[in-house]
Amino acid sequence: MSERDWMAAQFEEHRPRLRAVAHRMLGSLGEADDALQDAWLRIDRADTSGVENPGGWLTTVVARVCLNLLRAREARREDELAADRIPATAARAVDPEEEALLADSVGLALLIVLDTLAPAERLAFVLHDMFQVPFDEIAPMIDKTPATTRQLASRARRRVKGAPAPTADASRRHRVVHAYLAATRGGDFDALLALLHPDVVLHADRAVVPTPEPVLVRGARPVAEGAMASLGRARSAALVLIDGEVGMAMLGEGRLCVLLRFAFDGDLIREIDVVAEPDRLRKAQVALAEE
Repeated sequence: MSERDWMAAQFEEHRPRLRAVAHRMLGSLGEADDALQDAWLRIDRADTSGVENPGGWLTTVVARVCLNLLRAREARREDELAADRIPATAARAVDPEEEALLADSVGLALLIVLDTLAPAERLAFVLHDMFQVPFDEIAPMIDKTPATTRQLASRARRRVKGAPAPTADASRRHRVVHAYLAATRGGDFDALLALLHPDVVLHADRAVVPTPEPVLVRGARPVAEGAMASLGRARSAALVLIDGEVGMAMLGEGRLCVLLRFAFDGDLIREIDVVAEPDRLRKAQVALAEE
């Protein structure tokens, strides 16, 4: 067997793990598959005669490709903020069912929160905490020392876990938002209506639809009808903490694209703030919400 054929066989053998690494790094199945294709092109041109640990070496190559993609994504975000543009998502032909299953297996909320991390933090956290890659192997990928890489992973871990605001009714609000998400996902109009205050107000910034001006909707029935109309978006939503308060976030093409903040009147939702403008998304502190 030639060296190239041997490495091709190793790549196929390790493909499930490599795809899992790329998916957690990028949040999108389509981009993960693109990253694997790019990685193979690099591997096919490389001198692999000295590779003694093909699994580790392949993981390193894929991780570097993903890191470059994340850094390019960050640069695009900066350009979008500077130009006050609504971010465009690239169309990618993927199986929606497979995408949903993969997201569920990782945890959709985790993928959403990972998108809020800086590229180096995400790399350190994903490789070490999720794939048990030692810090001394991760450090050269981001041009840091192992000690600094450990600190990046620790900082990412704290941001991912977050901490709920110390409110007496936090668990009750968690149940209400969970019921809101279940009703919108299930298309249960009556259940959704029962969660809304009769005078509920929904604010949506101009990037949500998008529209030239922010959207304002008043009343339980119009707000519930709007939520039902966005049922497809709800399937990519998960409960998260937003600045320490329970809310919802939505993922699109591996990126955090929408946040829903809630205000309450007892057990009823009295206000919903729908956020999609890049600058507002960037400033929000998003973390996992404990069940």
